[in-house]
Amino acid sequence: MEAVCHGKQWDVALAHAPDGSIAAAMPYLLGSRCGMHYVLQPQLTQYNGPWLRPGCDQTAALQSLHDQLRRHHLLFFAQNFSPQSNNLPQWDGYEYSQRITYRIDDITDPALVFQGFDKQRRQRPIRRAEKTLTPFYDLTPEDFALFHADYWASRGEKDLLSYEFIVRIVNATLSRQQGLLLGLKDPDGRLHAARFVVFDNRCAYSLLSALNPSGHHNGASPLLFWHIIQQLASRTKAFDFEGSMDPSIAFSYSLYGATPTTYPHVTRFCNPIVKKLLQHKI
Repeated sequence: MEAVCHGKQWDVALAHAPDGSIAAAMPYLLGSRCGMHYVLQPQLTQYNGPWLRPGCDQTAALQSLHDQLRRHHLLFFAQNFSPQSNNLPQWDGYEYSQRITYRIDDITDPALVFQGFDKQRRQRPIRRAEKTLTPFYDLTPEDFALFHADYWASRGEKDLLSYEFIVRIVNATLSRQQGLLLGLKDPDGRLHAARFVVFDNRCAYSLLSALNPSGHHNGASPLLFWHIIQQLASRTKAFDFEGSMDPSIAFSYSLYGATPTTYPHVTRFCNPIVKKLLQHKI
């Protein structure tokens, strides 16, 4: 949270069990505009929402978290909860909808994962690309941030993430051995593609990627995914492509054998007027 919320106000609501142990926790980014307080997802953070200790009094824990949020007199709340959120809090005034990401549920057997790749549009480009492109593990966070900015500039767009932000989050995860920054180079030492992934013991998340703006092998992106899956097969269980609701993106990830995975999107507006104002301002 400190890495993605640096310079902003964030906090964690904690609910305690009768014995004093932590029963539940809920991190959140707190923003303010025109005197109105709101909670939003931090950049590059797919999920927040409550974590509940197994066996705790979930009803009491969730109510405690809610009471702490109410102290901020929030006029707007929006968070994505984890796909593992089995018991959604029944908080008055909150609306629940479903969003979709795309996952390979088990990457622990890379050979089996590769069999699930589309033969013509994933396996064949990978086999062609691996004849000339090799993994590059010495890419620095600073060079990756510049590479990422150059990629977006080549598309006529400004990188929405600052150089400092990218360097900070990459360093934060690498220092905890929960991040992977990988590139692909050709025999001339030219970088064709790079991708940044974070992971815990349950799932890896593809956060950032870039392709060489002056040209790249058309199999670079699938080959990069393939190398990353092999690297993480013994370190986590699933792989999340951080997909969106866009049909073309859904189709692209389905070629890797990824399946749709739903997660809750939770919102609350205090009234219709504030809803319109915040949607326009934020």
